Formats: sequence, C-alpha cells, structure tokens
Amino acid sequence: MHDLRISVTDRCNFRCTYCMPREIYGRDFAFLPRAELLTFEEITRIARLFAQLGVRKLRLTGGEPLLRRDLPALVGMLGDIGDVEDITLTTNGSLLSRQARALADAGLRRISVSLDSLDEQTFARMNDVGFPVSEVLAGIQAADDVGLRPVKVNMVVRRGVNEGSVVPMARYFRDRGHILRFIEYMDVGHTNGWRLDDVVPAAEIVALIDADMPLLSLPPLYPGEVADRWAYRDGTGELGVIASVTQPFCADCTRARLTADGQLYTCLFASTGHDLRGPMRAGASDADLLDTITAVWRVRDDRYSELRSLATVPLGPVSADPNRVEMSRIGG
Repeated sequence: MHDLRISVTDRCNFRCTYCMPREIYGRDFAFLPRAELLTFEEITRIARLFAQLGVRKLRLTGGEPLLRRDLPALVGMLGDIGDVEDITLTTNGSLLSRQARALADAGLRRISVSLDSLDEQTFARMNDVGFPVSEVLAGIQAADDVGLRPVKVNMVVRRGVNEGSVVPMARYFRDRGHILRFIEYMDVGHTNGWRLDDVVPAAEIVALIDADMPLLSLPPLYPGEVADRWAYRDGTGELGVIASVTQPFCADCTRARLTADGQLYTCLFASTGHDLRGPMRAGASDADLLDTITAVWRVRDDRYSELRSLATVPLGPVSADPNRVEMSRIGG
C-alpha cells in the first residue's frame, strides 16, 4: 500500500456522461449531507494512520474536490504528516484559476486536470453543462504559473464521442510541456451505460499518435505505476495511457480509497466499503483503526479488471452488480 486516494465530496458541477450522467444525478439527487462528510481533522487523522502503514502519496479527489470549502486548509494539514512525500489533486479545472495559488501556497505539489477534448462542442457534450474549454485551459495555465508543473491532463476516450480529439490533444499539450494521459473508458459503478464497444483500446490510441508524432516506449518510474509511458521521439515530451480495460494491472495495485463519508475501498470497482467514520466517531483509538485498516488490506483479493478481461461476452455477470461504488463517490 503506497497510495491513498481521498474523496472530499461526492458533489460535482459537471455531469460527465461517463461519470455522473444527468438522468441519474439530476436536480433531485440526494448527495451526502454535510454532517456525514469527514471533517478535515478526521481526514488528516486517517491519512496519518495510512502513512504509518507505508502510504507516501495522497491524492485528493471527488466528485469535484474544489467544491469543498477551504480545501487549501486540508492540504496544509496533510502536508504536516511527516511521512507523506507527495500531495496531489485531481480536478475538472473549472475552479482552478481562482484557487491554484492558494493550493500551491498550502503545499500542494502536483495537479491533474480532466479534459476530454479541445473541441468546444465535443467537450460541452461530454461535460453536459456547456462548460467551455477555455476556462479549463485557463485553470491549467494558472496551475503552471504557480509552479504546479508539469500539469497532468487526463482524457477519457470514448468511441464515437471524442476519439477524433486524441491527436489534437496530444499535439497541443506536447507543445506546452504538460503530460497528457489517455484513459480507456471504464465501467466504474453501473449508471454510465458502459459497453465494451465504447472502449478505444490503449494500443489504438498509441498507434493514432505514433502515426502523426512518432513515439518511444519508456520504463515505469516506480513499481505499480498505472500509466504506460511514451516519449516523443523528437524529445519534446511524454504522454501516458491507462489501459485498465485491455491491460489490467490488478496484481500491481498499491491504491486504497477513502470516500467522503469515511468508507475504505480497496478497488475502484468494489461493491463493498469498510466503515472508518463510525468507529472513529464512536471513540476508536488509533490502534483500533490501524487494526481495522490492516485487516481489510491483508485479505484484499480484488481482481475485477482481470476477470472482466477473461469474460467472453460484454461482460455478463462480471459487470452486473448494481452495488458497485460510483466514480463520483470514490474518485478516479
């Protein structure tokens, strides 16, 4: 266990079709009430315990994490945990222009921004709130200006929707020194209508770019790195592809996930979480919580992505569990 992903809210101001489709997350959807969210003190306490167990990297996610009020204060609290080496955040970029400086000043070291196309119509169709590309690009520039560089830009690729944006995105961010990462469209949760036919395989993505801008494979930076790294042969930068569907990496996974209401999940595709908030608010000691976390991690046997790849029909029983945790609760 090396990484802890911490969701700070289940709310988001986008309605991306692959994550929070509007027909499910409409005006009447019941998000978590504030009292059920972990406080910053509770998040920091749990993160400190994970650090004692070997976690060195913390990533703040959502929902959209920048919707959580006073988030830089949490970044500063997490930065005081001695064993933590890296604090980073994944955002849709919509609020980044106004918060980048405060986040960097609080100790945030890196940032990932989700952006699925440079084409305004395509991007508006995918975020489903009509949010403009220019505002996300302004957020990326603001992050770069305060030293959160290189920015990692995450693009989920969905066939028939935005695969035509792959090469333009690669060209744009290569020229600006940021690291673009292409993510195969995944069946997280059960509300996004996922089909195997919608997946653009990582190999196809790499081939599209290589035909326009020749690429060279790079070795991983550390054990368990989920992105396959590629460099441009002309030396102008690198990109990554995350192939959770076509090249599962379950065996090397080092990530634990904490939801905004204190549920511990050991897999992005899990159906069952383990409550840490309840025992903590009932007075559990640090030793008690450490025992709980250790017991959960010791028996983890998550192999969903591998099982999905072994399935022969679009995925039959492997993807049928209606209780799988949704992306908006667990982060990416």
